[in-house]
Amino acid sequence: MFNTEACIIRTTCPCCGKLNHTHALQAEWDAYVAGALAQDAFKSLDATDRETVISGLCADCQATFFAEDDEEVDD
Repeated sequence: MFNTEACIIRTTCPCCGKLNHTHALQAEWDAYVAGALAQDAFKSLDATDRETVISGLCADCQATFFAEDDEEVDD
């Protein structure tokens, strides 16, 4: 049975080419498309899934790009 309250957001990672499927509520997607910020629109998604919707980056590429360096840089 088709759930009209849910939607699947499909993106392709611009770095590795992986196809992503993010499940969200249709009302959240509608709010995002209408201009709401992702963190305000997608209350049901975690930060990684929201970034996937915004940029298309898959979780693995996000981990690579947003990894924190253990070393601090002195100015």
